[in-house]
Amino acid sequence: MKSWDLIIAGGGIIGLSLALELRKHGASVLVLDKGEPGQEASWAAGGMIANCGDESAAALKPLADASAAMYPEFAAEIEDASGLRIDLRSNGTLLFLASSQKLNDIPGSQALPEPISELEPELAAGDRGVTFLAERSVGPRLLVEAVLKAGRHRGVEVRHGEHVTGIQLDGTKCCGVVTAKTSYTAAQVVNCAGAWAGSIAPYKFPTRPVKGQMVSFVMPKRNLLQHVVRSPEIYLIPRSDGRLLAGATVEEAGFDKRTVPETIQKLEQAAIAMLPPLQGARILEAWAGLRPGTPDALPILGPTPTPGYFVATGHYRDGILLAPVTARLMTQVLLNEPLRFDISAFTASRFAGTR
Repeated sequence: MKSWDLIIAGGGIIGLSLALELRKHGASVLVLDKGEPGQEASWAAGGMIANCGDESAAALKPLADASAAMYPEFAAEIEDASGLRIDLRSNGTLLFLASSQKLNDIPGSQALPEPISELEPELAAGDRGVTFLAERSVGPRLLVEAVLKAGRHRGVEVRHGEHVTGIQLDGTKCCGVVTAKTSYTAAQVVNCAGAWAGSIAPYKFPTRPVKGQMVSFVMPKRNLLQHVVRSPEIYLIPRSDGRLLAGATVEEAGFDKRTVPETIQKLEQAAIAMLPPLQGARILEAWAGLRPGTPDALPILGPTPTPGYFVATGHYRDGILLAPVTARLMTQVLLNEPLRFDISAFTASRFAGTR
């Protein structure tokens, strides 16, 4: 029977990025996905590389900043290996403050380089408080396609329709996985199954699906909006091909990925209120995705109590942002190398049932 150095359960951006990083170190890697790789949370994401602002937990800030700084090199490597472009944009973010927020409380807040009326003349900014964040954005679907192609080009094996249901043991050590169809053997296994991570025996990692609905417009002019816009009501993400994404809801709805017409209409109305020229613009698509949430909104990273079995999941709204640093850190964990960051706040042992 064929064996691999590592099996990764879950072919989203976290699993695929980790597989690519491991191949750079010479490991043989098999990625197993229950459906089509990259078609769940990664496919549905907005693509904001949002390491600034006050939305993420303080414990995540060092990893977020490091990962954001890694993105230009990460993107260049993936684009070179795949021959595809991932629409990495560096125009920055305009953050409109909530009434309870103050500029001094926003990590990464900078003065606007120009008056808002000159930066984005079509925005209905009014007299609201706004600040500039030096952030990037990326096209998540392009990114996943490129990472998948780059991985295969470098020898990562990827199999779809393989739902991992549990790990195999040799005594007390993990030696592979069991799927709904068959079994596979490996020296190490990493659970990167996102919202489904808790369904892989023996540990019930407390990940859950958090639904997000989004809608995309065709901008009347390709350069209608240059910056990502974040506000309490809506966020707007322009793409270089002339599309504009607007989102996103945060819903506890189980594994239901259906869009709700009334919800999509509210997103459309909020987008038009922020950017009035969208009135009458063509709606291209509406969709929903399932983010992998955890009880404390932090990812689960590192070893499990079972030797040879590891986990990298629960990235919630930050999977795209944290993909480069997660791949680097987990490779260090798997190869028993010194860690660049302290990941003790993210270990599985903080949850009952995974100790």
